[in-house]
Amino acid sequence: MTGESGARARVLVVDDSKLMRKAAHKMLGEEFDVVTGDDGVDAWAQIQQDPGIQVVFTDLNMPRMDGYELLRTIRGAEDPGVQGLPVIVVTGAENDEAARMKALDQGATDFITKPFTTSDLVARARAHANYQRVTRQLQSQVAVDALTGLANKAGFMERLQQDIAYARRHQQPLCLVRLEVEDFRRFFLYYGRDLAEALVLQLARQLRTRIRKEDTAARIGLGGFALSLPGGQEAGIVAMVERLQAEVLANPPVFEGEPVAVKLHAAVMSPLMDSALGPQEAMDACQARLDVARESGVAVLPAQEAVATMPPPVLAPEPAPP
Repeated sequence: MTGESGARARVLVVDDSKLMRKAAHKMLGEEFDVVTGDDGVDAWAQIQQDPGIQVVFTDLNMPRMDGYELLRTIRGAEDPGVQGLPVIVVTGAENDEAARMKALDQGATDFITKPFTTSDLVARARAHANYQRVTRQLQSQVAVDALTGLANKAGFMERLQQDIAYARRHQQPLCLVRLEVEDFRRFFLYYGRDLAEALVLQLARQLRTRIRKEDTAARIGLGGFALSLPGGQEAGIVAMVERLQAEVLANPPVFEGEPVAVKLHAAVMSPLMDSALGPQEAMDACQARLDVARESGVAVLPAQEAVATMPPPVLAPEPAPP
């Protein structure tokens, strides 16, 4: 089964029986990209490392971590994408109705009973993979800013939650950046929608060219942006933001033949994984730092640097208001 990108849907089969894993691989392999795990510990490690997994089939009775514990772990994950994975429990003669109800209470999506046929297994995998694909497509559509094509606030918050969880789990750095055009509302009202949107699009294009595949850029509010940068080093990120600010100063928007000075302010938080901040708390803290930068006339406020040590940017004078 392939999605719109042409890639086959990935299915994880978890069973401590090598024979069952091989049988399931043979049944599903013609249509799906099949990966296997021999118990819940192995399966959970793969789920954490492989965001491409779309459906999980799991046995209940396994060593180290059984199917019930795997279900609880998946449903309790910080990453919403992992938390919502379809998990199909494979039951046998040894699993009575009480066992099935217990699995259902732990978050099982569906059941399939041994012995099963190829058509039974493929039908379950196909139905749940298709549902997962459609769900992800809908989520991506509602998570995109219509003007810029960047993530919107809802999409960014979901991705930030995933990035924070990954950073903590793997002890990796993570930088959060807030960036805004000073007094954008006044700019919009004075110069008009067309020029305001042109400025937003200019910033969005410049952000898009500076981030990596694993980074996320979003439009937050009218003239505000946010970046989530997994593995990013603060010094390099501050330098990147400063180059962006310099480009905006060097290529200002033009109104009635005259350049319009634009001031940008930014704040950086790093690393998030060292604190207990959740996504909203991190955004609020970064916004507070952005407010300090704006009120102090600071171009970029790094995570650990005092405001007083940052020189104000050199800007062209703004036109007089009407």
